[in-house]
Order: sequence, then structure tokens, then C-alpha cells
Amino acid sequence: MLRLAIVILNWNGCDMMRRFLPTVLRCSQGDGVEVIVADNASTDDSVEMLRSEFPDVRIIQLDQNYGFAEGYNRALKQVEAQYYMLLNSDVEIRQTDWLQPMLKYLDSHTDTAACQPKLLKYPDGKEFEYAGAAGGFIDRWGYPYCRGRVLQTVETDRGQYDEPTTEGRTLTPLHWATGAALMIRSDAYWQAGGLDGRFFCHMEEIDLCWRLRIEGWKIVCVTESTAYHLGGATLAQGNPRKTMLNFRNNRLMLYKNLPQSDLHRVLNVRMWLDVLAALQFLLKGDVANMKAVREAYKQYKSMRPSYVDERTRIQSKRRVSDVPDLVPRSILWQYYVKGRHIYSD
Repeated sequence: MLRLAIVILNWNGCDMMRRFLPTVLRCSQGDGVEVIVADNASTDDSVEMLRSEFPDVRIIQLDQNYGFAEGYNRALKQVEAQYYMLLNSDVEIRQTDWLQPMLKYLDSHTDTAACQPKLLKYPDGKEFEYAGAAGGFIDRWGYPYCRGRVLQTVETDRGQYDEPTTEGRTLTPLHWATGAALMIRSDAYWQAGGLDGRFFCHMEEIDLCWRLRIEGWKIVCVTESTAYHLGGATLAQGNPRKTMLNFRNNRLMLYKNLPQSDLHRVLNVRMWLDVLAALQFLLKGDVANMKAVREAYKQYKSMRPSYVDERTRIQSKRRVSDVPDLVPRSILWQYYVKGRHIYSD
């Protein structure tokens, strides 16, 4: 069994792989560490390029594009390792020992299921990257945000969220860690059910981390490790398909994971907030994204019956945790009314 399998899920990312894979290989040396590329039935020259230019890299070829979530599930079933590192194809690594702080922390903190490195914006690395920054939280109405990124405000990294991993120190427990660079115990991954393949992509790592927390695990960001993420390589911000998936999957995630005491209140308030978001799209003349919100609710309504039993199973695993399901405040209120645009505020 490998100690760590770094698995990069690729779909039509030939140029990305050619640019970023060499940095991952160079900085991920070590006994029991292997870099694997799982290809989601790409129609470009990805597989041919990998075989030609990276002949020593193991390739797992999937028979169709299963999306991010199910693509990883199917690939990881073919990998035996103590830890997985789920790594996006558009991530550059510059730190030759970037894996060691994360591995050391998971080895010594057996109550922690997963961690992420500090994620900075490629190429300059001066700002946090939108997708995960220094670790994520979920506000009282189900909106995800990060240390270093609140809504559309992204901070410059000045070390303000750095935490040393001195011996015996416990890092700040998070609500979720980014799927762009997620190191996770393989046994915890499968015990929690893996990523939700029905999500296809977007919100799937937040959902997984929430299920892990329900089972009593902790999630952290090991800021002594750093990765540089291009972001938006598959679907750009503002793409109606991305909007639909985010709204649909967020609501499915809330339905699955919220405790019964919060379920109806949060879903009802969130529905009206989503109506306001759709109206905002319409007022801006963005009819496509307004329709995407409507389509998200249509798909949620059709999919929800298939989640009833799963919600029961998830809630039956609920354990006492020092990390609440949601942060007891509204990020929209803090941001737009109070004018607090950064996490530390």
C-alpha cells in the first residue's frame, strides 16, 4: 500500500497537465508517494501527451466523463493508499517539501480526517485563491466563505492566517477544505461515502467535509504547505452551468447535512435569498444566470426524494463535535450591511 497517492483528475486539460504536472512531480518525491493521473474520458490529446512526455506516470482511464465527484470516486477505488491527495490539474507546486507538514500533522492528529495547504493565486502568489484560500466555513444560511476570501473580496496573503504546526499544537478546526488540493485519510473518505457523484462538480468537497464533521472528524489548513491555483479552468465564474450547479448542489448539501432543528428554517430563508439573487441577475440583464437559478431549483425538487434515506443515514452518524454545523451569523449581513469584507473582521 502507498503512503500517499496524489491523484489528479483530468478532463481535456492537456495544456494544463503539460504546464503544471512537472512541478508536482518535482516537489512530490518520497518513499511511498506516487502521482497518478485519472482521465475522465478526455477528447483532446491528454492521454497521448502523458504517455509520450510522462511515461512513468500511472494513468487511470475512465470510460466516460463522470465529473469531478464521481470521477474521483471511480479512480480512487483503483488506488490503495493510506492517504489520498486530490489535486486539480491547474495547481502549481513550488515548495519541495510541501507534503511533509500535512503528512506529519495527520500522522500526529488522529482526530483529523483531512487538510489542505494554503492556496494562493497563480502565478504571482500574492493573493489568496478564491477556491480555498486558508480554509473554509459555512455561514448560518449555507454560504461558504474562507479565511482570505469572503464573497468576492480576496485578500493579499501577509501571513495573517498562518499557524505553526509545533508539536502538540492543534490547528483551527474548519468547516471545509478545498477540493483543489485536499489531503484525506482513505479510510475516512470511504467511511463517509466519498464524494457525492450526483453533484457532478461544485460543492462536493464541502459536502464531504460536512459529513466527516458529522462523524466527529476535524478538518484543518496546514499553512506551512503552499500551493498555487490557477482556478476556473473548467467553468469560469459567471458561467450559467456553474451557477446552476452551485445553487442546486448547495441546496442538496443543506438538505442532506443540516440537523433537524435547523433544516426547515435554513432552507426557507435560503430560498428567499436565492430568489433575490435571481432577481439581481435579471436586473443586470443576465437572463441566462437567472434561468440557471430557476433550473437549479427544478433539479433540486426532482432529486430530493432520492436523498431522503441518505439524509437519515447521515444524521444517524452524528457525533458530538466542537465545530458547529454552521457559523451563527450571516455573511451577507456582515458584508453588505456591516461593511466587513475580510475574514478577520
